[in-house]
Amino acid sequence: MTQVTRITVEAVANAPVADVWKAWNTPSDIMQWNTPDSSWHTPSSENDLRVGGKFKNRMEAKDGSFGFDFEGIYDSVELHKEISYTMSDGRRSTTLFTPQGGKTKIETTFDAETENDPEFQKQGWQAILHNFVRYVESTQS
Repeated sequence: MTQVTRITVEAVANAPVADVWKAWNTPSDIMQWNTPDSSWHTPSSENDLRVGGKFKNRMEAKDGSFGFDFEGIYDSVELHKEISYTMSDGRRSTTLFTPQGGKTKIETTFDAETENDPEFQKQGWQAILHNFVRYVESTQS
């Protein structure tokens, strides 16, 4: 049995946990922030946020050269606190949401896949997380 490499990315959003949670889980919001950089986009998103529910986000390069579905099934959903899921390839991920005086810490830990270098994967997930923070902060009045 090979050992699974676990990777953690985190960021703090200047937004209350309820707003962070909503932007993280609403398909119309996900389509706005779920990219590592401006050369990618998420043209579709489906999310059934409950234990046993499924999610599917279509990620594509804007030039049409590459695309994939990022999907999984929720194992645990604790409102404003934690979301855990199993991806379609069997890897697992957990995201924790921690209020910090009007701000929210978001911390995601996931099983690395074996095709790409773990540092490359960490950079990609961290870039998406930073994009999320920029998005949710831009929605604050």
